[in-house]
Amino acid sequence: MFKVFNSLQLFDMYHSVWFIILMGLLSLNLIVCSLDRFPASWKLFTAIPSPDRSKPFENLPKESVILTEKDRNEVIESVANILTKRYKKIRRKDADSATFFYGERGSYSNFGVYIIHLSSLIVISGAIIGSLLGFQAFVNIPEGESTNTVHLARQKGVKKLDFTVRCDKFSISFYDNGMPKEYRSNLSFIKDNNVILEGPLLVNHPITFNGIRFYQASYGSTPGGKAYITVIRENKEENTLKVKQRDSFYLKEKNTKVKILRIEKNLMSMGPAVLINIQSPEGNMQFWVFKHIDKIRERIPGLFKKVPKFNPGRFKPYYFKLDRIESNYYTGLQLSHDPGVVIVAIGSIFIILGLFITFFSSHKRLWVRVDEQDGKTKISVGARSNKDPVGLKREVEHLLSYFSSIG
Repeated sequence: MFKVFNSLQLFDMYHSVWFIILMGLLSLNLIVCSLDRFPASWKLFTAIPSPDRSKPFENLPKESVILTEKDRNEVIESVANILTKRYKKIRRKDADSATFFYGERGSYSNFGVYIIHLSSLIVISGAIIGSLLGFQAFVNIPEGESTNTVHLARQKGVKKLDFTVRCDKFSISFYDNGMPKEYRSNLSFIKDNNVILEGPLLVNHPITFNGIRFYQASYGSTPGGKAYITVIRENKEENTLKVKQRDSFYLKEKNTKVKILRIEKNLMSMGPAVLINIQSPEGNMQFWVFKHIDKIRERIPGLFKKVPKFNPGRFKPYYFKLDRIESNYYTGLQLSHDPGVVIVAIGSIFIILGLFITFFSSHKRLWVRVDEQDGKTKISVGARSNKDPVGLKREVEHLLSYFSSIG
């Protein structure tokens, strides 16, 4: 079953071939539908209907008609002024017995769906660009070391960066229960032997350099580390040395050399230990120096006779004591490079804009006729809208209230 799912790329479907094909088909569908319907929307946007159409005034409710004693010509001028202030596209037509007006606003709402379609295409193109040209990788960098090579997460192999990342320092703090509280990497980004950027990297606080985002993902300890060893001669403490694996130092006898062969944090479940080699005129000698040697001797009577290599005082008259081991940490970094993320962000902004236009705006068209009836001036208002009938009704009511104030 695993092989079947893996062959179908179900474990990484957003980067699979079939997903890209589906995105291509969706894009093609959006393009064809938009091209098919756009001419009609453009016609609605540019066309200005004739003001003297009779259909908008058919079967008007009583509240859409106003009768006033005011002179017809004065009413016509007042209506023209009101419509000019409230609407951008105004058209007027004078007839013998009546004057007609047409006004509209919100014609741009016809393009809301096309903005959504276009922004969807932008998002899809950004996602495909990120899938094809982007990468995710990880790398472990020991404290004090640097690298310009990372391991690719999805693809097999490694990738060489055109800059170097150096972990200057790694620090970690713990809660009382031993859980990590915070781990922090001080990084330097080096290009052409110059430090271009340096700063702390923490969890949820990534650093971006050269278009690549670095995340603090993990940490761990490397084998060895640094050990603090106290050298005692004839029950008199001589000195304490900070050493690391493969370090060497000399005892007071200049012809006696001590070399650190291994540093173990927990040797055979007996705790921290260091393997040292002593090179003297009498020959070479190796033995382990445990931090908790006294407790080990209590658990295993006659330890030094059974295992002489566990005796830290084997080389007379010296006695070696391991004080502590300072672990060497490495920082685990996750890298993400997605050149399509800016394109996706732009597309997302346009999607929001298109949604606002589509759902919160409408193309309102109004016709006004001013004529006479029974010796009075009559104002009739007809309206149409592509959506939002409640908003259209409210618009007509506001307009009628303005017209009522004329008389």
